[in-house]
Amino acid sequence: LGVLCHQSELLEHQQELHAVASDALQLLLQTPLSELPFKLVLQDAALVLLGLALLCWYIYKRASAPRPVYLVDFAMAHPPDTWRMPKERFVPTNSLNTRFNPESLDFLGKMLERSGLGDDTYVPPWLVNEPIYMDIAHARLEFEITCFGAIQELLNKTGIQPRQIGCVIVNSSLFNPTPSLSACIMNHFKMASKTINYNLGGMGCSASLVAIDLAKQVLQTLPHTYVLVVSHENITNNWYPGNDRSMLLPNCIFRCNGAAMLLSNKTTEARRAKYELAHLVRVNLAGQDRAYRCVYQLEDENGELGVRLSKDLTSVAASALQKNMVNLGPLVLPFTEKFLFAVNLIQKKLSGNGKGKAQTYTPDFSLAFDHICIHSGGRAVIDGMQQHLKLSDAAIEPSRAGLYRWGNVSSASVW
Repeated sequence: LGVLCHQSELLEHQQELHAVASDALQLLLQTPLSELPFKLVLQDAALVLLGLALLCWYIYKRASAPRPVYLVDFAMAHPPDTWRMPKERFVPTNSLNTRFNPESLDFLGKMLERSGLGDDTYVPPWLVNEPIYMDIAHARLEFEITCFGAIQELLNKTGIQPRQIGCVIVNSSLFNPTPSLSACIMNHFKMASKTINYNLGGMGCSASLVAIDLAKQVLQTLPHTYVLVVSHENITNNWYPGNDRSMLLPNCIFRCNGAAMLLSNKTTEARRAKYELAHLVRVNLAGQDRAYRCVYQLEDENGELGVRLSKDLTSVAASALQKNMVNLGPLVLPFTEKFLFAVNLIQKKLSGNGKGKAQTYTPDFSLAFDHICIHSGGRAVIDGMQQHLKLSDAAIEPSRAGLYRWGNVSSASVW
C-alpha cells in the first residue's frame, strides 16, 4: 500500500511539472520578442544557432562519409565439358605440337604431376588438337565463351539489366585487343551510352584487387550505381610453344577462367548483398628489380613469345604479403595481437643484428578472420603462404581444393 501511494504521489508531481512547463512555454510564445528580457533573447538565439550548427555538422558528416561498397553477387566461368583436360591426356595431346622436343614433354609431365591440379581443369580444344590455333580470333572466342557466360549468369541471378550498369571494369593481363574487352562486353550486352568503362592490363594475378580498388573509387564518385568487374586471363593468347623450361611452367598450371562481380553503393542492395567491403590495402613492389622481373613476358632465343616465371616468385609474393599484413593488421587485429607485435618489434630493435636477435612475431590472423582465401597460384605458392602466415591445413584447404578443381585461374581466383 505504501508503494502504491508513493507511485501515486510521483505521478501527481509529474503532472504538475508538465502543466507548469506547458504554461511557461505558452506564455513565452505569446509574448512579443521586444518585451522579452534581453538575456533570455540571447539564450534563445544561442540555442537556435547551436541547433543549426549541429544540423549542418550532421549533414556534412553524412555527405562526406565514404559510400558503402557491396558485393551484390558473383559468378564463375563454366567452360564446356569438352574442354576438360585430364592429366593423363595432357602430355599425349601436347605431343601433337611438333615444336616441343622430348625433353620438354617429359618436363611438362613431371611438373603437372607435382602441380596440385586435378583431372577436371579446362583447356581450349584448339590448343591440344591438330591443327593448333593461337591466333587472336581464337583468343577472342575463349574470352567470349568463358566471360560472357559468367556475366549472363550473374545478370540472371541478380535480375539487373545491362543498361542499369554504370561502369564496366575488365582486367586481363596479357590479352588486350582493340576494341578493348570492356567495350566487347558493352557491345555484346547492349549497355547504355552513359556507361563508363576501364580496361586494366599487364598487372598479373593481383589485377582483380586493382580492379576492385578502382571500382571502389568509382562508387565513391557516382551515387546509386552498379559496377561490373570482370577478371580473365587468356590461355590461347599466352600458350607457349617453345622449349624454355622457365616459360613452359605456365602451360602446366594455368587453365581457362573468368569471374564476374557486381558491386554497388545502393543502400537498397545491403540486405541481399553477399559481402560489404571493409578494408582494401595493397602495396606495389615494381620499384624492386627482383620483383619487377619475377613474372616477365618476352621471346625466347627462337622468337617464341611466352611468360617467364622466376624462381624468386614465391619469396617476392611472401615479401608483398608481409608488407600488406603490416598495413592491414592495425585495421583488423585485436588489441592483444597488436601489443605482442609491438613488443616483438621493440625487442628486435634493441637486440640489433647480434646472435640473440629476436625472432619475428607473426600475428594470429585467425583471430581477425573466419576465412582466409589464398590465391591458388600453384602448390608452391600455397605452401609458402601457409608457412609464412602459420596457417593450419584446414585454413588453406579451400585454396588447395580450388587449385585441384580449376587450376591456376590467375586473377579470377581472388577478388
